Amino acid sequence: MEKVRVDVQWCDKNFGASFGENVPGAVVFTADTFDALQRVAKETLDFHVEGMLEDGDEVPQWLANGDYTFEYNYLDIATMLRVCEAYASLAAISRATGINQNQLSHYATGLKRPRPAQRKRIVDGIHHIGEQLLAVGM
Repeated sequence: MEKVRVDVQWCDKNFGASFGENVPGAVVFTADTFDALQRVAKETLDFHVEGMLEDGDEVPQWLANGDYTFEYNYLDIATMLRVCEAYASLAAISRATGINQNQLSHYATGLKRPRPAQRKRIVDGIHHIGEQLLAVGM
């Protein structure tokens, strides 16, 4: 099964995305939430492949057969924070990272960009939240 990379970026009030290099042609799409973007990705790719087939374009067999999964690639910290906000508040991420919530808000809006060490703290903090959730037992 092939992986179709979906490059995702927060674009002011929407998520914008495009497919990776193993999908022929330039395809871009947007959605107001990440969940919606995931649905739109499938619909957009199906529509694109259908059009290519109708036009007689060469389409890889795996793509024509739908033998793929999506792999989402967040292009910046603002995008990652916007995706994660559905599962963890900036306050929770602040507690997990030790980074001031106001600073995280600046990163989430794109007003400021974190240095590499800050990006690592954010990713590590989000992973920590995930590990804590996975450790919950009944």
